[in-house]
Amino acid sequence: MTIEIGTLIYQGKAKGVYETDDPQKVVVEFRDDITAGNGAKKDNLSEKGFWNSIISAKLFEILEEARIRTQYVELIKPGLMLSKKLEMIPLEVITRNIAAGSLLKRYPFEPKQTFEPPIIQIDYKSDEYGDPMLNDDIAIALGLIDEYRLKIIKETTLRINKVLKDFLESKGILFPDFKIEFGYDADGNIVLGDEISPDTCRFWDMETCDTLDKDLFRQGESGVLDAYKKVASMILDDEDKEKWNI
Repeated sequence: MTIEIGTLIYQGKAKGVYETDDPQKVVVEFRDDITAGNGAKKDNLSEKGFWNSIISAKLFEILEEARIRTQYVELIKPGLMLSKKLEMIPLEVITRNIAAGSLLKRYPFEPKQTFEPPIIQIDYKSDEYGDPMLNDDIAIALGLIDEYRLKIIKETTLRINKVLKDFLESKGILFPDFKIEFGYDADGNIVLGDEISPDTCRFWDMETCDTLDKDLFRQGESGVLDAYKKVASMILDDEDKEKWNI
């Protein structure tokens, strides 16, 4: 498939979104930029976009096989993902299976405490307001979502969590928490968008509990890219590895 990449229509901290010759599709570029602390800490890691795009594509494919709508169409090549164009909903939906990160700073949970059922946390995606946590009433009062669609998002998020958690654990990876975003497609359906990668998820080695995600960068530790590569090597099958020369 030949894709004509057009005008840049959105640039985030680590990705760009471009128009294509199909008005209903965009190309998402995964850059090598890495940030933490709402952009306060920045760096550039060669090939980070390569690995994030491959990991995201694999996990989107797993969800598509489970009949969960995503914006993913195909990985054109590492770093460039063809996706359905969405009108993004300004919510960050965080699912927590194990207590880690900011949750431990805000609440008296025990480190590595497990949650069954998992906790769903929703934040307002707004740099201006510092991405504050929302309750349902505030999200609805702000006009970000209505009650019916919020219920769909929560139900879909729990399905996503179950599918990904089962898959990752089968590959030897614990799934403490992750952040996802949703948008509306051309037909008004609520669709999973953005990415699912070590930038937006916590991945721990099941045997050692070693960190395999962006927490290494947040904490100023080395081996960030090696951790991303390890996640890819654990979740990709031989056909995937051969396709991308891994």
